[in-house]
Amino acid sequence: MTVYLQDLLFSVKKYIIENEFKNDAEEIHFFRTIKPQILGKLIYYNKVYRIETTCPVSNGNMHYSYFSNHLANLKKEYTEHICNSDFYRYYRSGRTDRDHTYFKRGNINYHDGLNSIVFEIDPAFSTFFDYKVARIISNELLYTYLLTKINPDENPDTVLKNSETTKDVFWTDSKNALIELIYALHASGVISHGKIGIRKMGLMFQILFRISLGDLHHAFHRMKTRSGSRTAFLDQLKISLEEYMDKDL
Repeated sequence: MTVYLQDLLFSVKKYIIENEFKNDAEEIHFFRTIKPQILGKLIYYNKVYRIETTCPVSNGNMHYSYFSNHLANLKKEYTEHICNSDFYRYYRSGRTDRDHTYFKRGNINYHDGLNSIVFEIDPAFSTFFDYKVARIISNELLYTYLLTKINPDENPDTVLKNSETTKDVFWTDSKNALIELIYALHASGVISHGKIGIRKMGLMFQILFRISLGDLHHAFHRMKTRSGSRTAFLDQLKISLEEYMDKDL
């Protein structure tokens, strides 16, 4: 995956440098959404490779301590360098009013005391803040990965391999449709009076339908900013139910 994503990033960079964006909206979309997805996963898989290849044992107390230390370091990095920044709050809130500043090339303000990596980036292929989004994505993926290494019972892939009771029950729509349904049930508080967390709820649906959904939070964030209806699946559910009701009239 690291080699594949690196080659993909190089090919995308070559294309972008050789072909100009049609307009500002296309450039902003690329640096806010498309490039961070590739770079974020590249950073993630590279970290996973380094972690796995230096792990001292396959199980036991040392295994638990090893991954627990990595999780503690990740939380420390998140607290010290990510969650308290103005940009992080801007990105997490789904705001778009400063996208022209953050996600258009040539707007880097070096007087803000930015991370030193800003001096190493290619200004023709980065706005610097696309890198920060990629780091947010990679950290979220790494967080989930470390949790499943510490608590294997919470790894949906492991549970699905061992489950026989639901082998005839499976999800036949898109993953995004299921994630939309999960968040709707979570937001309405109809399961366990709303006291169950979104991650646990997501795990339950993944086990039930024998499907791995990946990063629920980031998928939901993309839903909030997608064009058209943000609740496309729920809208279709309502239409389908009403049509079904009409059959009995």
